[in-house]
Amino acid sequence: MYNNELRFSLWCDFVERSFLENEFSSLIEKKIVNAATSNPSIFKSAFLGSPAYKEAKALLEGRPAKEIYETLAIQDIQCAASKLLSAYEEDNDGFISIEVDPFLCDDAQATIEEGKRLYKAIGYPNVMIKVPATEAGFVAMETFLSEGMHVNATLIFSHQQAKACLDAFARANALLESKSIQKLPQAVISIFVSRFDRKLDAKLEAIDFPTGRVGIMNALRCYDVIEGHGLQNVRALFASTGVKSDSLKEDYYIQELLVKNAINTAPLNTIHAFVSSKDELFPIEYTPEMIENFFNALHANDIDINHVCDELMDEGLRAFKEAFVEILNELK
Repeated sequence: MYNNELRFSLWCDFVERSFLENEFSSLIEKKIVNAATSNPSIFKSAFLGSPAYKEAKALLEGRPAKEIYETLAIQDIQCAASKLLSAYEEDNDGFISIEVDPFLCDDAQATIEEGKRLYKAIGYPNVMIKVPATEAGFVAMETFLSEGMHVNATLIFSHQQAKACLDAFARANALLESKSIQKLPQAVISIFVSRFDRKLDAKLEAIDFPTGRVGIMNALRCYDVIEGHGLQNVRALFASTGVKSDSLKEDYYIQELLVKNAINTAPLNTIHAFVSSKDELFPIEYTPEMIENFFNALHANDIDINHVCDELMDEGLRAFKEAFVEILNELK
């Protein structure tokens, strides 16, 4: 854990073979990060852009593209899991996430089958199966958690999605507790942050409305819902926290979301900026009334946040699917 007083964890939102074999170990040893996440876009960048996979891909030549993808992904996840295992055994997170095929996002049974297959193939207990927060995804999340698998609910843009995840996890917890299972599997609810500001800031600037704030306030609204449910094995995870605007500090979305019992998964450059800043860590101050007033002001300026959340969810799923297709086409 990066900060024990805040119960704040910093996870690495990056997976690539040479990084895992070198710098990743240093970040763990220095107690900077204590877990990592991946997604199809991250694997696309790694598999298609890094020379570290040349030999492995050559050995797999001629096999089906998805088999090659899964083999490379499983190898990387196993590498990360092995390096994080001691942290996991010490109850200091130690998780690595792998996402199911994004094209299964509307098929609960296929998602469940693939998630179980990947979990078994990886063979480490500290793996989180990552599932998009769709109607089918909620069913799969509940199944995975109820069967003792750790879960990363991803592509959360609205507090309604967060609530649906919590309902699924609460049902799974009740089933596990009825079986007298004392140590519950862990789950995180990955709230995407910066994409709101990338989408809205130009429009907000034109009407003299504060910029760089929608993602923060929306994340805090989701965080409040999660904390309010009091599920001891479920935490908020702030994702998509890399900065794309020169007007913001590189670690802006970490500094502005320092709240208790939460996780921030960030790109490498964002992590380095945060660590090198040397700023003293203080939890941010906010109230539910501040959040409500902010969204009322947005609504008064004709910003329909529910519509924005729906658009971002569609765009997020489409981006993961496109990345997945590019990987498979390149690996054929």
